[in-house]
Amino acid sequence: MPSLNQFFKLSEHGTSVRTEVVAGVTTFLTMAYIIFVNPAILGDAGVPKDAVFVATCLAAALGTIIMGLYANYPIGMAPGMGLNAYFAYAVVIGMGVPWQSALGAVFISGCLFILVSLFKVREHIVNGIPHSLRVAITVGLGLFLALIAMKSAGLVVANPETLVRVGDMHNPHTVMAIFGFLLIVTLDRLKVPGALLLGIVSVTVLSFFFGGNTVHGFMSLPPSISPTLLHLDLQGALNLGLFNVVLVFFLVELFDATGTLMGVASRAGLLVNGRMQRLNKALLADSCAIVAGSVLGTSSTTAYLESAAGVQAGGRTGLTALVVALLFLAALFFAPIAGVVPAYATAPALLFVACLMLRDFIDIDWSDTTESVPAAITALVIPFTYSIAHGIAFGFITYAGLKLLTGQARQVKPVVWIIAIVFLIKYSYVA
Repeated sequence: MPSLNQFFKLSEHGTSVRTEVVAGVTTFLTMAYIIFVNPAILGDAGVPKDAVFVATCLAAALGTIIMGLYANYPIGMAPGMGLNAYFAYAVVIGMGVPWQSALGAVFISGCLFILVSLFKVREHIVNGIPHSLRVAITVGLGLFLALIAMKSAGLVVANPETLVRVGDMHNPHTVMAIFGFLLIVTLDRLKVPGALLLGIVSVTVLSFFFGGNTVHGFMSLPPSISPTLLHLDLQGALNLGLFNVVLVFFLVELFDATGTLMGVASRAGLLVNGRMQRLNKALLADSCAIVAGSVLGTSSTTAYLESAAGVQAGGRTGLTALVVALLFLAALFFAPIAGVVPAYATAPALLFVACLMLRDFIDIDWSDTTESVPAAITALVIPFTYSIAHGIAFGFITYAGLKLLTGQARQVKPVVWIIAIVFLIKYSYVA
């Protein structure tokens, strides 16, 4: 197929149409769990689940198409894990913010992301944030996800005396969730493609026998997206003073996208002298997907690390991403299946993703307490306050304060001082 070969430069990258298609299918299988997980998470916040299902598929398809056709990278995109949990449980449920206003905050963060990508100031921001805090934000997100997953599985329940305690281990839902988690870990260890998806499907099948679940069909026309389409409330986001929410979305999107893109590109051998030649195009694709997703009705869309599975299968160009996008569009017609997936079936996938996010803590320099302590504070405050925003705030304030008190203020980049001071002002003057 000469046209595809020329457009995606297949020969130049040492790949073929067949290889790219196989890689695209592999990537889709590894990230298709988001089709079930995202509606479940945002649904807890009151966002219409059927509309979120459609928004998830469309946002993933749109972002991945832009990544494939514009940036020519084999990277799939979809609403990000961690940020969807922050959107639902911390912002909407925890802070009492209407989901429409939360979507407005996502939109604003996406616009900021576009600006820093267009004016190429991303490097200055990313390089200004200490590596220890970047790692800590990822780990804190992992701990936050783990808490949510164990709650959904029934492993952790509320207790007025001790805050939390172990749940009913005889509950069939909890037992099935534990089985699903062990199955996912086992399949992943055996390098079975789509381990997360297979785990979700397995627990869902068991739920029909042991959980009282029922099915109402397999295929149908896509549900209406009108309950979420264009329902973002920009005025509400600005009036509610959601600066810290926008900042959290922006920072996490920035670090997560940059880290994921670099990681997958490195795995694919697409780095030239340690740099991505089309990084700015990839970041623009990422930021445009965030804006589009908020308009459609879902939380922040971002590049997926699971794309490494497709790279492992030989994917090297945007044709891989195009195949992923087409499969997300095809998934629109399987809404009835997504509707029968219970929360305890998606919980094992959440917990597994959380476990993978914790491994980044090995990169912290534990011998320097002015680096390790702020990182630990960031990671611990996020789950214990049920707020990513508070975790990041405490981390930046602690980092700047310790460097100042130990005579190392000159090591702190201006962006850290700005963020720390802004959060200090917020805590001092905002109730």
